[in-house]
Amino acid sequence: MTPWGRFFLPGPTEVRLEVLAAMSHPVISHRGPEMSALLRQADPGLRTLFRTARPVYVATASATGLMEAGVRCGVRKRALALVNGAFAERFRDLVGDCGRDCESYTVAWGEAHDPEEVERRLRVGDFDAVTVTHSETSTGVLNPLAEIAEAVRAVSDDILLLVDGVTSVGGAPVETDAWGLDWTLTGSQKAMALPPGLAFGTASARMLERAGTLPGRGQYFDLLEFDAQWKRFQTPQTPAVSLIYALVEQLGRMEQEGWDARLARHQQMAERCWQWAEGRGLQLFAPAGYRSPTVTTISLPPEQPGSQVAARLTERGYTIGAGYGKLKDTTIRLGHMGDHTVQELDALLTELEEVLA
Repeated sequence: MTPWGRFFLPGPTEVRLEVLAAMSHPVISHRGPEMSALLRQADPGLRTLFRTARPVYVATASATGLMEAGVRCGVRKRALALVNGAFAERFRDLVGDCGRDCESYTVAWGEAHDPEEVERRLRVGDFDAVTVTHSETSTGVLNPLAEIAEAVRAVSDDILLLVDGVTSVGGAPVETDAWGLDWTLTGSQKAMALPPGLAFGTASARMLERAGTLPGRGQYFDLLEFDAQWKRFQTPQTPAVSLIYALVEQLGRMEQEGWDARLARHQQMAERCWQWAEGRGLQLFAPAGYRSPTVTTISLPPEQPGSQVAARLTERGYTIGAGYGKLKDTTIRLGHMGDHTVQELDALLTELEEVLA
């Protein structure tokens, strides 16, 4: 088995052996009291993770599924989509795929959105929802979510804010209640350091009220059904039982580390990565002040394509991400999230320095 501390993709992340071992529990009835007890055990930790007093629903799906849930249950007619990378584009495209109108506020890959411009566009357009990717995994940009939320609330409480927190929840501060976020989602395989296959989302009272007025919510991702089932610590569909054992185990480990300490560790890893890159004359793709604490995108010289750099690291036993989409060969992406430490990141950076040399 590959030694721990060598897998630095921006998702999926490495999973501790203890968490994987939790999945070896016998399968239980997913409609019995044992499953309700498991989900009840997970509930407090999930609420703390999302900084919310509201329920956090557990879906057997990828995070994209809960992005679609947000659109189907939260967009009445027309959304403003904030686009600055590949995953923000995906969120925008889901709006049209679900039959709603959408206008894009697009900035260049590598840039963040301006809250003042968000407010200006909302005041002149007929929008009832906004989609935003907090941490854009393709570029390493962290959008100013608190300020964007403030801009949305300044215009109207009838405009819902739908947040892709896939590479931010658990690795960057996300204050769901304090910032007035209406739908916040993430996936299990990112900063939570779980295997892929689960998604988590929390809805404001405004979001659920809106959902009750919308036809065509579908069946699998109907948030009203999620809410009804969670009241008795159940899920609308058959859950991935083994993954939920892992979830309970990992939430316990996260609580033991300390929720704030976990965020601080992610910030320390990010700053170490930034200092290393800048100290070697490499350009960080995201601008200062708007850099994600979970993923760093580094621009490379033309003679060193990102795919080749990633392949050469693989030969040394380390896994990183090449650039994503149109950045495939001009950048590399380092995922420093989950249970990794600064010391483990330093070992990777030593290998990367040799490869680039």
